[in-house]
Amino acid sequence: MDKLYNETYLKLETAIQELEIESDCPIKRIEAVIQLVIQSLSDLKKFVLKNDFKNTEEEIHFFKYQKPIIVSKLIYYNAVYKIETKK
Repeated sequence: MDKLYNETYLKLETAIQELEIESDCPIKRIEAVIQLVIQSLSDLKKFVLKNDFKNTEEEIHFFKYQKPIIVSKLIYYNAVYKIETKK
């Protein structure tokens, strides 16, 4: 599970950094980032549903420490999106 999470997180971070550099329009960039985060969460969900955790400690670690990092990015970019659209 840690391997998939690390790969997903690194791929998400790389894609976000690329979008930050390339995109000129902040609203389109933020929309793209939000879609990337949602897709990453969806991929993790599919993996978790398909493959069970090895033990309860791994499950607790995933839901308490790993998943909230990605969800926090979604919350952050949603807040930034609201601010940018109200300008």
